[in-house]
Amino acid sequence: MAYNLTGNMIHELLGVSLFALFIVHSILNRRWYQTVIKRKHNTRRVLNTAVNLLLFVMMLMLLVSSVLVSRSLFAFIPVDGGLIARQIHILAAYWGFILISIHLGMHWGMIIGMVQRIPGIPSPNRGRTFAVRVMAVLIAVYGVYAFFERGVGSKLILYYTYSYWNFDESAMFFFTDYLSIMGVCICVTYYVLKFVQNRKMQRLSMNNQ
Repeated sequence: MAYNLTGNMIHELLGVSLFALFIVHSILNRRWYQTVIKRKHNTRRVLNTAVNLLLFVMMLMLLVSSVLVSRSLFAFIPVDGGLIARQIHILAAYWGFILISIHLGMHWGMIIGMVQRIPGIPSPNRGRTFAVRVMAVLIAVYGVYAFFERGVGSKLILYYTYSYWNFDESAMFFFTDYLSIMGVCICVTYYVLKFVQNRKMQRLSMNNQ
């Protein structure tokens, strides 16, 4: 998304790095692929499977389209995908961004647990928890604003794939907007799943009484 901030070469290098990280992440979690069909599927696992598979498809679309539109790293390949390949690249990039954010939200509890086990990180208390939740709400509210201000929705449906770039805009504001959009996706996913889990536990508790 920051193509005009980074320039083409850095953009393509970051893209290749992203693919490398995706491959490493998939290898480290290869057991998920091996057991995805065998597992008993509840609401959370169905959603997790759907998000992961869609993300896998988006990454493949990004990989193919990036080769077709490359002007630096893969320029030696005599293929020009033209406008269609660029549109597919943008579509896959924005959907990949949203799906990665949702994926993070589905594992946010695990991430919090890992952070809390880092030596030197203070144990959570009511005051700190309240402050973090207030911050999450503020990020989510601003993320909704940034989502519409950046026209992300139109790019998700290929309604409008090219937009005017404000060359006077600082990188800080740009990344703040997109990190906030990611934040709102993480928050919504995390708390919706938490709500569903709590409702399920309540129903099980009522059935056992």
